[in-house]
Amino acid sequence: MEGFEIRVSNSKKGKSLFATKHYNAGDVILEEDPLVSCQFAWNAAYRYLACDHCMRPLETPEQNVRRLSGKPDIVLPHSDCFETDLLNITSCNQCGILYCSEECKENSSAIYHRTLCYIQNEAQHPINILIETWKQIHYPPETANIMLLVRILAYIQQHSDPPSAAATIKQFCHRTVNEDAELVHKLLGDEFSGQINTLREMTANVINGEYVQEFLTPEGFCSLMALVGTNGQGIGTSPLALWVNSVSQLTMSDDERQQLDMFIDQLYQYVEGESGQFLNTEGSGLFQLQSACNHSCAPNAESSFPYGNHRIQLKALKTIRPGDEICISYLDDCTLQRSRHSRQKELAENYLFICWCERCTAQSEQPDVSSEEDMSDEEADADD
Repeated sequence: MEGFEIRVSNSKKGKSLFATKHYNAGDVILEEDPLVSCQFAWNAAYRYLACDHCMRPLETPEQNVRRLSGKPDIVLPHSDCFETDLLNITSCNQCGILYCSEECKENSSAIYHRTLCYIQNEAQHPINILIETWKQIHYPPETANIMLLVRILAYIQQHSDPPSAAATIKQFCHRTVNEDAELVHKLLGDEFSGQINTLREMTANVINGEYVQEFLTPEGFCSLMALVGTNGQGIGTSPLALWVNSVSQLTMSDDERQQLDMFIDQLYQYVEGESGQFLNTEGSGLFQLQSACNHSCAPNAESSFPYGNHRIQLKALKTIRPGDEICISYLDDCTLQRSRHSRQKELAENYLFICWCERCTAQSEQPDVSSEEDMSDEEADADD
């Protein structure tokens, strides 16, 4: 782990990532593949075709934009500048599930798929029953998938040293039983929070055994669900976005650039009109190193997926010196621009902590009102 180290800050905060060398803005701090990842259930159901292991989309940018826009005649210019290698697509010999390459097929089998391989069209198979039950509980926009939890259990079960694999998973858990229960309630919502035991029993029908038994008790399952809800890093991959990034780097005249920009803007209007906000192949993964990054409302690093699959890259946003903690934002860009009270309310509801980063500390004198309340007051003053 050259350039950074993981430390345990305190029992409440858990692990933290600290720099051991100097980073400039734009420097890559780390890259890693997840222990396991999984596409979201509804995302897969809506034909966002992707490699079952690494989530690389299994369509070209042109196929992607035609499907998302509902316009089969769209032709992308400069499509040769971005190669989508679909020639290596392969499938599991037993269940037929698709992979982008033999490497992903082999990795999947070695990590979890040997345990979870099943005939996909068997409606009453325990995995299909679990997925369909989950889909009726967790509608889009999705933030988690019960199958990530199942793959975690299969990862433990298949590991050459299952107790060591279980210990690795437990490193992600540092909350109390009550905090886990509150997070699961938030993940499932008021209407479905009582279904946690149903999900636990269905999961036990999918996978069971000596080494995963502790995670299938009511307390252990609740802890694992909370882990999936909070430590599962969102993953988004898009052939269209990769093509846009590629053509943006081409050398061309100002007129050509203007025409291309207008064309891209029009593409996104078509796509938004047909598919709304659901543009990406989406899922989540469990990252051993990146998950040690804590939140800051003034982050010095950000995560991205530049390779069009589940491999994550952590980059510095500003100068980071040796000894500095490396922090990302758990909030989206829009929420990050809101008032301290609004940010803290969001973090308290979804992650069960109060942020005391340098930005929140500097804004501690701000009134405890949300951005919406500020706007309402301004609108009321204008009406007066």
